[in-house]
Amino acid sequence: MKSLTPLGGLLGLGLYAGVALATAEPVNVNEADIDQLQRINGIGPATAEAIVEDRELNGPFETIETMTRVNGIGEATLEAMREQVTLD
Repeated sequence: MKSLTPLGGLLGLGLYAGVALATAEPVNVNEADIDQLQRINGIGPATAEAIVEDRELNGPFETIETMTRVNGIGEATLEAMREQVTLD
């Protein structure tokens, strides 16, 4: 007889949530609004707003690396979000 313990159930949910996060579509940083940008790990409200403002002033990002021109996005943040963003 098989029984599901609460811990086993939580582990299963955690694995399911991990799969859901891993398969989420990348966010287009050249078109996303502030709410959509906040779905990216490491991007909060202030940085999302700074991304939109930067786009309005300087045009679209040509490469992911040019996102470091935004206040609040350094090399570490860029690397953490690289797989979650797209330019088109």
